[in-house]
Amino acid sequence: MQTNLSQLIKVARGETEADLVLLNARVINVFNAEIEQTNVAVFDGKIAGVGDYRHGKEVIDLKGAYLLPGLINGHTHVESSMLDIAQYARAVVSNGTLALITDLHEISNVCGKEGIDYVLDASADLPLSIFLQVPSCVPATHLETAGAEINSQDVADLLRLPNVTGLGEMMNFPGVLFGVPSVLDKIIAATGKVLDGHAPGLSGKDLNAYISAEIHSDHECIHLAEAKEKLARGMYIMIREGSSEKNLAELLPLVTDKTYKRCLFVVDDRSCADLKSDGDIDAVVRKAIRLGLDPVRAIQLASINTAEYFHLQGHGAIAPGYLANMIVCQNLEQLDIDMVFHKGKLVAEKGQALFKPQSRIPKSLLNSIHIKPFNTEDLVLKTIQPQIPVIEVIPGQIVTRRLDLKITAENGVIKANTELDLLKIVVLERHHQSGNIGHGLIRGFGLKKGAIASSVAHDSHNVVAVGTNDADLYTAIKELERINGGIALAVDGQVTASVSLPVAGLLSTKPLEEVVTELEEINNQVAKLGCKLSAPFATLSFMALPVIPELRLTDLGLVDVKTFKLIPQET
Repeated sequence: MQTNLSQLIKVARGETEADLVLLNARVINVFNAEIEQTNVAVFDGKIAGVGDYRHGKEVIDLKGAYLLPGLINGHTHVESSMLDIAQYARAVVSNGTLALITDLHEISNVCGKEGIDYVLDASADLPLSIFLQVPSCVPATHLETAGAEINSQDVADLLRLPNVTGLGEMMNFPGVLFGVPSVLDKIIAATGKVLDGHAPGLSGKDLNAYISAEIHSDHECIHLAEAKEKLARGMYIMIREGSSEKNLAELLPLVTDKTYKRCLFVVDDRSCADLKSDGDIDAVVRKAIRLGLDPVRAIQLASINTAEYFHLQGHGAIAPGYLANMIVCQNLEQLDIDMVFHKGKLVAEKGQALFKPQSRIPKSLLNSIHIKPFNTEDLVLKTIQPQIPVIEVIPGQIVTRRLDLKITAENGVIKANTELDLLKIVVLERHHQSGNIGHGLIRGFGLKKGAIASSVAHDSHNVVAVGTNDADLYTAIKELERINGGIALAVDGQVTASVSLPVAGLLSTKPLEEVVTELEEINNQVAKLGCKLSAPFATLSFMALPVIPELRLTDLGLVDVKTFKLIPQET
């Protein structure tokens, strides 16, 4: 190490030849927001110097192209891509993402620390730095059944691992506000680390209480006023633009010369199809520029701001001593990425990864669907109430509305009504064969025929299904059992399409391109059945998440998120 440092210093002083020199680059300086016409020298994976360097073992003349620091995704759930981590790296590295922060609470809610081990082991040799925020909510709440538990002692143990930066998003904000001991123990275990937040709609004294636990970020703002209040109270605002959650246009006015250091870009959840067609955090940067943000400022929100918030030493800038994680592009506003360097090595060019990832999936993660035997009668929605709560989907958001509607029941049985866009929704517990089934109605999917089902259902990932009739619901769910998890479509009692996700019921074992093709095909079929949503399965995956307002359905029943309680259902 001392020898390498000594050599790095000699290269920086111009006494020794660099490994790589990039000539005639327009370097984006994220410290002073200027663009410098200069050269960059690299040695042993680090930037030795910026300036008059011309001699290296390899010399590339960029001929005036822009040179940017590698992008950093400040909050993402890699599992939402439906890709094995090796294929995920192929998708994002080619788009300039060279570091990310994730808490892996999706796979952890299915299989605990074994899921974390899989991702960390599989990513060890990839040109992508994955930093872990230890999952804080496994299970996420007491209002659902998860497959595993990570307690405060587990949190303390995981915090000792390399590349662990802190505690992941504290979704159980009511647990914080009400001082639930098991929740507070996890926060205490992470004292001195970065504590990520998740506090949709929280304001006033409740917001003060939440932040007082030293939780200093939030990615759930959907209104500008909410973001302004949280920033004023000391939070870093993660401006989110994902596949289902699109908040960039609303929140971008928050970014000013006075506030920009407290803002960063994230995607939270992004599908493999969007990663392939539009990109990752680079897509957020491009859209922010189109909406009027200065390009250099946009890059700062996707690099140095994130690195500084998470204390990622050596990441986020092109400067002496920083890792040589760099992007080359010709047009800054379009961010058309030509080359991607990871630690000074060319790892992607013209949108194509140049490395060959190796899959390392433990066989134990390939058998996680355990539903107690059931029949169509178990899916029937019964009630004696004249008025029942209905979940209403809000397009482009993961928040929902609660509607209390008068529903006509036939002999106490409620059926879907496609004319009113009232569909059946069910959630089946799939970890312990408990037989738990939640029943409800939902508006906003627009299906005229058939049913869709998914084993991707944040955050406990029980099986969730929406449909026009019980027979198709049953058929779609049984298909998930057959393929060991994934997503499925059934029409007239027949499976017409499915995508197998056998790794914990969340991830595919297939290459990126095949998964995207299968996903696009099933989405097209769902659209032809009248579905109004651009990403129906992504939307479906959030309908069982009882930490996002207003109304959700878990395997234990309907949840009023405002009161954080199950809604009694008389039958």
